[in-house]
Amino acid sequence: MKPSKGRLLISEPFMNDPNFRRSVILLTEHGELGTVGFVLNHPTNLLLKDLIPELTSAEFKVFNGGPVELDTIHFIHRCYDKLHSGEEIAEGIYWGGNFEALKILIANGDLSENEVKFFIGYSGWGEEQLDTEIKENTWIVSDKYQPDVLFSTDEEEAWREVIVNLGPRYAHVSKFPENPNLN
Repeated sequence: MKPSKGRLLISEPFMNDPNFRRSVILLTEHGELGTVGFVLNHPTNLLLKDLIPELTSAEFKVFNGGPVELDTIHFIHRCYDKLHSGEEIAEGIYWGGNFEALKILIANGDLSENEVKFFIGYSGWGEEQLDTEIKENTWIVSDKYQPDVLFSTDEEEAWREVIVNLGPRYAHVSKFPENPNLN
C-alpha cells in the first residue's frame, strides 16, 4: 500500500532509531515534495498546561510527534462539531484548526483526551525518502485502523493493535519482544 494522507505508518518491530521505535505515525500530508506525520504513541512527560501556562487545568498528555521542529505544538482532533476548523485528513479526523477556539474549549472543560491529541514536533520525509524506506521494509503502510487508536494514550498497546489489524500475516509480529535478546 502506498502512503497517503490519513494512512498509518507502522515501524518494523526491531527498528533501532529511538525516534521511531515501535511507532505508529499518522500521515497528515504526502506529496511530491515530501511527507508529514505525527508519532501517535510516544508520550512525553509533559502536559499541555506545562507548555501553555494559561491553560492551568489542561491535563492533556503531550506526545513527541517526531524529531523535526521540537519547538512547535500540533494537534489532531475529532471534534469538528465543537471547533469548526481543521483540515480533514481521514474520515472525521482533523489536523490543526483555530488554536484560540481550542484553548477556550479546553479552559471551559469542553474537550476530552479522546477528542484531541497534542504533539511537540513532527515527523518529516523529503521527496522520495519515505518511498525508499518503505522499499527497505522499514515501514508498513495501513489504512486498517479504528479511529480510537489515534487517541490512545497506551504506547505499546497502540502499536500492537495496529499490527493485529493488519491481519493474520502480521498478527504474530505483535508478540515480538522489543529486545529479542531478552527473550
